[in-house]
Amino acid sequence: MKNLVNKVIKKLIKKKFKISFAESCTGGLLSSSITSISGSSKVFNLGLITYSNKTKVNILKVSDKIIKKYGAVSEECCLSMVKNLSKITKSKICISITGIAGPNGGTKSKPVGLVYIGVKKGNKIITKKNLFKNKGRISIQKITVRTALNMIDNIV
Repeated sequence: MKNLVNKVIKKLIKKKFKISFAESCTGGLLSSSITSISGSSKVFNLGLITYSNKTKVNILKVSDKIIKKYGAVSEECCLSMVKNLSKITKSKICISITGIAGPNGGTKSKPVGLVYIGVKKGNKIITKKNLFKNKGRISIQKITVRTALNMIDNIV
């Protein structure tokens, strides 16, 4: 994964893009993967861990109505997170992640391994619904970070 992180950082530096993250189920792992590389300060702007619904509402200004109607783990919440992160940070690229890393918290309609990733570059927004195999919490967090990095790589 270090090669992918290096590749993404080099592309961001070359284009002079700043990047910001709003992470939930990854708990800062995406931010950590970027900031573990020397030189990342040229591109890394902000990393928020909006783990609770309350912080999603209070910090990221996700509408309480969205969380009540669709839940924190939903495309609607993910989309709102990435849009509002972009307003807060003015970063060229913004990423939002919300999901269920387990081992608990899953339901039939929202199983462990369900993760939404939002990527916003300029006016373009992509949200991706993922259903990762439940191979444990750390595994789900790592595959989520890898998937987000690949999405960044593809958009830069």
